[in-house]
Amino acid sequence: MIRSRKDYSDYREADRIALGRRKAGCWGWLVDTFFPDYIWRFQRLLRKLEYYGNVKRGMVGRLVYLYLKFKYRRLSLKLGFTIPENVFGPGLAIVHYGGIVVNEKARIGSNCRIHPGTSIGASAGSTEAPRIGDNVYIAPGAKIFGNIRIANNTAIGANAVVNKSFEDENMLVAGVPANIVKPIAIRQFIKHI
Repeated sequence: MIRSRKDYSDYREADRIALGRRKAGCWGWLVDTFFPDYIWRFQRLLRKLEYYGNVKRGMVGRLVYLYLKFKYRRLSLKLGFTIPENVFGPGLAIVHYGGIVVNEKARIGSNCRIHPGTSIGASAGSTEAPRIGDNVYIAPGAKIFGNIRIANNTAIGANAVVNKSFEDENMLVAGVPANIVKPIAIRQFIKHI
């Protein structure tokens, strides 16, 4: 969770590295103006919204927060994302446009790589949502729900339905319902770590 200006800078830098974006200069600004990368814009706006929501108090900070919330909602609808604030740790990489739905009670660690068609949420009216560790790869179409825990360095396969906890690290989880398939090296899936 972003709790200071330094956290805000660290989160943005980790997200930039995770997405493989170059540092912005004059040329980068010009390219982004005419050929925008909406996912990078979305992630920057998410981090700014978290910063203003968690750190900036007072009337001006609150007004900026409300303005950012409005912009964030519009961009979320455009891209098909339902991602609340303060859910993802640093190093988030949203790979493509498309439906991604995340429950506000879910907690996902650093260096998460997530694809479209993914849902992370509560189950059967419960208020508890998944707790997902660091360095987790979530393939397209994965459904993760319930009061469960996913260990660090886990890859979740395409269209997997994960409704139970997986505590072993460095595993590939796939299937309906999901089961451990084999041990893996997470660097095969998340290159920047």
